[in-house]
Amino acid sequence: MLNKKILIGISGGIAAYKALTLIRLFRNAGCEVKVVVTQNALSFVTPLTIETLSNNRLYINMFEHSVERATEHISLAQWADIAIVAPATANIIGKLANGIADDALSTTLLAFPNSKPLYIAPAMNENMYKHLAVQKNLDTLKQFNFHIISPQHGMLACNTEGIGRMAEPEAIFKIISDSIPREPICTSGKRALVTAGPTYEPVDPVRFIGNRSSGLMGFTLAEALAAKGFEVDLITGPTFLTTSEENINRIDVNTAEEMLHKCLEHCQKANIIIMSAAVADYTPEQKAEHKIKKENTPFYLRLKPTVDILKTIASKKTKDQIIVGFALETDNELANAKQKLHTKNLDFIVLNSLNDSGAGFGTSTNKVTIIDKKDNIIEFPLKSKQETAKDIVQIVGKSIL
Repeated sequence: MLNKKILIGISGGIAAYKALTLIRLFRNAGCEVKVVVTQNALSFVTPLTIETLSNNRLYINMFEHSVERATEHISLAQWADIAIVAPATANIIGKLANGIADDALSTTLLAFPNSKPLYIAPAMNENMYKHLAVQKNLDTLKQFNFHIISPQHGMLACNTEGIGRMAEPEAIFKIISDSIPREPICTSGKRALVTAGPTYEPVDPVRFIGNRSSGLMGFTLAEALAAKGFEVDLITGPTFLTTSEENINRIDVNTAEEMLHKCLEHCQKANIIIMSAAVADYTPEQKAEHKIKKENTPFYLRLKPTVDILKTIASKKTKDQIIVGFALETDNELANAKQKLHTKNLDFIVLNSLNDSGAGFGTSTNKVTIIDKKDNIIEFPLKSKQETAKDIVQIVGKSIL
């Protein structure tokens, strides 16, 4: 979705408030967003709110004296890569199906090229939605190659339950973003180094200090890179996960020290280095040669810091390498991630917050924010770790072109 130009149309229904979330989702994904509304839409949302969220001027009237060109609706249609009407009332659906252009929104949409995707998210009372005229108009729009995002069954504004509730903004965003082919990345002769999983710092032959990392994020990153054609060195701590791509060279380690040595061995030949392992910050000063027996007295374990693998590797970075770090935070998330990004000489940092439900250790999903060294920020919604890995690889991979 990065740098895509999104045109959002808002018509006059109570679901107009959901369009504000949709604007934010597209903006957080790195899109430029412009909005066109009907006059009735302004009964539900304000121009100031829309302009603040979209960071662009709102388009309301067909012929505004404040604009440079009187045919602003034509230039908007030419500018956008994708258009979405959310909510789409029975009125705007009828206008589009019958070629009526009598306000800024209908005129802009009728000028929208047939070669570009246009999505319609209906929202109305159940009886209106099921009316033969509305259904006929929707069928007409489908014949015009419009993409209809079906409404949901639920509580409606008229305090009745039925079909007609606009699809949730997150679902609309996912449908649109999933439909966009990811741009190809040229990976001929390119190598990647990925670290994954936890490290186990031994206390004695039986016990260790570890963490809850499963390694899934690192493994999906390795798979995503390999699927793009990279030769991948995957250095992983203890995990039961396996890989399927043939061009992944798996290297198993246990401790932070072992991971450091393997990273130093392989980092110089990598074009992209993604350090997603959850490396222990401390390790016991001494490892007992035999199992420590339990006694009815307090047991004290003296720890020493492990070497900062990420900082060590980043200090050896060449001008042609891209290094990506991960930050798992619980408070002051953005500030802490930015500090780590700059103090460790990284090109990107991927921020996870344990405050986000479904993110972090032990889940099949993740919700990440990617920050680059210029402090550009791209937020992603909650996705599977496989899809998150593809997003990370798509953004980071472009940097080596």
